[in-house]
Amino acid sequence: MTELERALAEIRRGTEEILVEQDLIEKLKTGQPLKVKLGADPTAPDIHLGHTVILNKLRQFQELGHEVIFLIGDFTGMVGDPSGKNSTRPPLTQEQVLANAETYKEQVFKILDPAKTRIEFNSSWLNELGSAGMLRLASKQTVARMLERDDFKKRYGSGQAIAIHEFMYPLLQGWDSVALEADVELGGTDQKFNLLMGRELQKEEGQRPQTVITMPLLVGLDGVKKMSKSAHNYIGVSDPANEMFGKIMSISDELMWNYYELLSFRPLEEIEQFKRDMANGANPRDIKITLAKEIIARFHDEAAAEAAHQDFIQRFQKNAIPDEMPELSFDAGMAIANLLKEANLVGSTSDALRMIRQGAVKIDGDKLDDTKWVPAAGTAVYQVGKRKFARITLK
Repeated sequence: MTELERALAEIRRGTEEILVEQDLIEKLKTGQPLKVKLGADPTAPDIHLGHTVILNKLRQFQELGHEVIFLIGDFTGMVGDPSGKNSTRPPLTQEQVLANAETYKEQVFKILDPAKTRIEFNSSWLNELGSAGMLRLASKQTVARMLERDDFKKRYGSGQAIAIHEFMYPLLQGWDSVALEADVELGGTDQKFNLLMGRELQKEEGQRPQTVITMPLLVGLDGVKKMSKSAHNYIGVSDPANEMFGKIMSISDELMWNYYELLSFRPLEEIEQFKRDMANGANPRDIKITLAKEIIARFHDEAAAEAAHQDFIQRFQKNAIPDEMPELSFDAGMAIANLLKEANLVGSTSDALRMIRQGAVKIDGDKLDDTKWVPAAGTAVYQVGKRKFARITLK
């Protein structure tokens, strides 16, 4: 395998689409470092593992010798990206954007190499456009073209409001690529329209259009929805090590392989060997532990990963929690007593309340004492007494 083939294999790993791949190959053949751009609006201060799927791909580009540009959308953050939204996002104040931006920088450097990362703020050029520049930019697309976007189309068709400034967002993101002369831009699958807009604007400005790489959206702990804070199914990169470990161990064996592909830095050959090992009888729990320790070591350190592992053993294995148990799924929002009854862990809600008061109910190995508790969305092991267990996913 040539050096170019190895680079392409690494770039392709875990990607959804590369548009246009032949263009990328031609750019790589020059041997010159490419400008690889990722834009992020600092709309929330915390980054979760779903965000790191794209950051991991940026890190791969760094290791291949390319220039990574992490663009903080301090200007576009005050507009609000409408991608995937069914309503107009409330704009943030400049103070909120800047405060969140500082937190973003601190967290992304847990993955990216600071020495190889160029940080930019798009207010540097978007503020300079002025009203005349904004009108010129707006003239480059039609309302009909904007309504081809799936989220706009759905909102328009259902009679939901679309603010005029939301139509500007894809154009502003596209103009970022012009300003940076980006060779490659990364984004989630829900960003495809915006990323392609960058290609169109670059062509109009006489630049070589960027290659667009879209990354899949990481499925959250519930195994259904994409990982997000609003769905309460996320693992934050700043979560405590023990909490991260427990959450990773709660994912299904099937979902584990998706996490390995999108989150692990291990060679693909090693991951394929794990799959063969499991097919030959290896315990999937042990393979999941390897994944959990890798991820925790990345965001904390090796010592924290080992301590979290030992804590897991102490809480789960010494409590004789079995590997095999019923796998159940319910809608979130159910009170704990009702949930235990529906899961057939107790005979009635009054039995559930009594068992909780007696300290006989545990969630992921931790004793529950709140009879009015309503579990949030996510997956956990529910235990009643010494012998009744169920792994329950709430959606």
